[in-house]
Amino acid sequence: MKPAPTHTKQTGFTLIELMVSVTIFTILSAAMFGLLNLSQERNRVESQFLDTFQEARLGLDQIVREASDSGFPPANHFSVLPAVGNYAQSPVAWSPNYPLVACTVGATCTTPGPFDVIFEEDYDGTGVVRWVRYQLVGTTLMRGVAPKLAGDPDAPTLLVMAPYILNVMNNAAAAQIAAIKVNYSAMFPRGNPVPIFSYTLDAPLGAAGCISALSSPCNIRDVGVTLIVQSPQRDTTNQQLRLVELNGRGRRSNPNK
Repeated sequence: MKPAPTHTKQTGFTLIELMVSVTIFTILSAAMFGLLNLSQERNRVESQFLDTFQEARLGLDQIVREASDSGFPPANHFSVLPAVGNYAQSPVAWSPNYPLVACTVGATCTTPGPFDVIFEEDYDGTGVVRWVRYQLVGTTLMRGVAPKLAGDPDAPTLLVMAPYILNVMNNAAAAQIAAIKVNYSAMFPRGNPVPIFSYTLDAPLGAAGCISALSSPCNIRDVGVTLIVQSPQRDTTNQQLRLVELNGRGRRSNPNK
């Protein structure tokens, strides 16, 4: 007799099961890639904020060093005055009419001012005195270095200004300050702009080589520096712009006193 044929039952996935599996895999993959993209975006924003903070800190340190070194070498270091570009008449140059007319810091001077200052110094020890200017233009702190010449330092320094620190919010508009204070209540006391540069002056001692007046830039001893810097990107968790306030102070020995 011929044996009866045997039938082997085949098992596998149905089309519906395959479609469900692919759908679940697609959903899980999308979630995973979404989380990965969010993590990468947050890392990018954090990196930008840290870079902004680090650049501002380095910039602040540079300004403080220059404020501390300003006024060197003073006129009274020389028995006979050298050429105008080889000695510092004042730690801080001013405009208009430098060096012929004394001015009142914060009142009749364009510089030094709360957002614009010109240091006068041989900052690199080469024997050549230079004007080093910082000026806030919008939200960009500009910097320029020019050799000291006879006359007003305004025009020579403006010709060489270049961006130095970005996103500086010290002179923000009233609406911007109000928005910032919602999350940073301690910033901008009384809702006013915060000077980048503030000055402590000595009483005049009648020294030769500078104009002696209580309010003259010649009598500046300390220069306080405050930078309020904003992140270029919003925080990915709360969609808010982040800010940091940095403070420093340049202290002079006032060698021309």
